Amino acid sequence: VQLQASGGGLVQAGGSLTLSCANPTRTLSSKAVGWFRQGPGKVREFVASINWNGDTAYYANSVKGRFTVSRDVAKNTASLQMNNLKREDTAVYFCAADTNLGPFSVGADHWGQGTQVTVSS
Repeated sequence: VQLQASGGGLVQAGGSLTLSCANPTRTLSSKAVGWFRQGPGKVREFVASINWNGDTAYYANSVKGRFTVSRDVAKNTASLQMNNLKREDTAVYFCAADTNLGPFSVGADHWGQGTQVTVSS
């Protein structure tokens, strides 16, 4: 499963960004898609995930109410809408895919390259 993450950038606190995860090989349809992040000097952590058909989503407590994960099964893409961004959201964000992904996931079988999100004050 090949994944390509994009959409990162520099944004002021309180702003919004949307990250996208593309699957050019079109092999994502049977897998859950998740987003993880790794901030400066921090370990990688789970952010959000959505199951294979898009009807169940999970979020880390730190992003609940601010981030929304979605997917377009037909287009083999997934997105992470991030609103009300905070400085502590600054991190490299990775999209990932696996049979199941949830708040207790520490890894995944398939990873995209990271995309940097920087939130300034």
